[in-house]
Amino acid sequence: MDRRKMMVGMALAGTVLRPRVSRAATIKPAVLGGVPTRNEPFPSWPVTDDLEDQALLKVLHSGKWSRGNGAQVNRFEEEYARLTGAKHCLAAANGTSALLIALNAIGVQAGDEVIVPPYTFVATINAVLAMNALPVFADSDPRTFQIDASRIEAAITPRTVAILPVHLGGNVADLDAIGAIAGKHKIPVIEDACQAHLAEWRGKKVGTFGTLGCFSFQASKNLNSGEGGAVLTNDSEMIERCFAFHNNSRRRSTPGSDFSYVAHGLNLRLTEFQAALLMAQMSRLGKQSATREKNAEYLTKQLKEIPGISPAEAYSGCTRNAYHLYMFRYDAAQFAGLPRAKFLKALAAEGVPASGGYSPLNKEPLLNNMLNSRGFRPIFDDKTVQQWRDRNQCPANDRLCSEAVWLTQTMLLGPRSDMDSIVAAIRKIQAHSAEVARL
Repeated sequence: MDRRKMMVGMALAGTVLRPRVSRAATIKPAVLGGVPTRNEPFPSWPVTDDLEDQALLKVLHSGKWSRGNGAQVNRFEEEYARLTGAKHCLAAANGTSALLIALNAIGVQAGDEVIVPPYTFVATINAVLAMNALPVFADSDPRTFQIDASRIEAAITPRTVAILPVHLGGNVADLDAIGAIAGKHKIPVIEDACQAHLAEWRGKKVGTFGTLGCFSFQASKNLNSGEGGAVLTNDSEMIERCFAFHNNSRRRSTPGSDFSYVAHGLNLRLTEFQAALLMAQMSRLGKQSATREKNAEYLTKQLKEIPGISPAEAYSGCTRNAYHLYMFRYDAAQFAGLPRAKFLKALAAEGVPASGGYSPLNKEPLLNNMLNSRGFRPIFDDKTVQQWRDRNQCPANDRLCSEAVWLTQTMLLGPRSDMDSIVAAIRKIQAHSAEVARL
């Protein structure tokens, strides 16, 4: 071989063997003074048009603003029951109201225990505490961000009157395992589906598996009326209990002139205006949900290729994730030890807003404050409270709370290029994570 051929061969070999520098490694992150990955905002929320205008004006001019004399709330209940496949739906003032209604309907009383996840919005346990009952925490499954069903049975005591799983972020708790445990111990299940509109388990809508299912239509939710909620059930007697409680203990059949009562209740009714908004918003729900699913699937494939980023998994029975939140776990060790707080700050600088999600709910001061209050002290003695503290350690959830990263549902409503920008921002930060960590 002559010298020329040998040099060409060596050059070609060098080209093949030389490590390729990724584009992310050459672009400085915005937090270090570089150009942000994106400058355009993600889609805004809520989405409205003339449909909402017309719906609200129709109610306004009707002069019938209450479910007592209007038709919109009844119409919404019929449509939402049809959409979810439930026999009955009761509209409520908000998601917390829905939980209160459901807990009352199954007879939760002072001194009872309700099994809940430690990774959820505070409303889940606020509703339990409002019944003077005790929330008992079953640890989280970090892979899915859901309650770990394998931890539920050990949390059951003679005081246990309900299991309250949360379909967090639109993903679905393990309803097969939960249903089996509930059936074995004859304990009712109330599904907190407040973040899971149109989510499915084995092809059936969530909120229809338990004795009761609860939804929220608060402003951030995938189905939104500012505030609002709903209770689903397939039990005709149960829905009438729910109706009476939410209507100041007045049943549907109670004459307007009858002011005698046999049970306590609250005013937790939805207004005609909110029902009209919900009917308009429901017209887009299916299409928006499909867009979120498609974008989430694409985003998950890309993020799985980044070391240290672990998108939330779904159980095999989950046939549809509503993606109220897109959640993943962040491993700082794969980002040169970059703390999650600095990772989130760097993401925000790239034009990708994200949050660290919930703190450990089982460690919130509100629990000790309630247990030490004048209302709770006579119900739960020192021994019971100490036993409760001992069995409410949730180490898996503690770790999850330190690793979680959330993207909101609106970020999944744009074009696929938005997903590419999220991935590009994370790759850029990872390539320069040691420098970012020194800030």
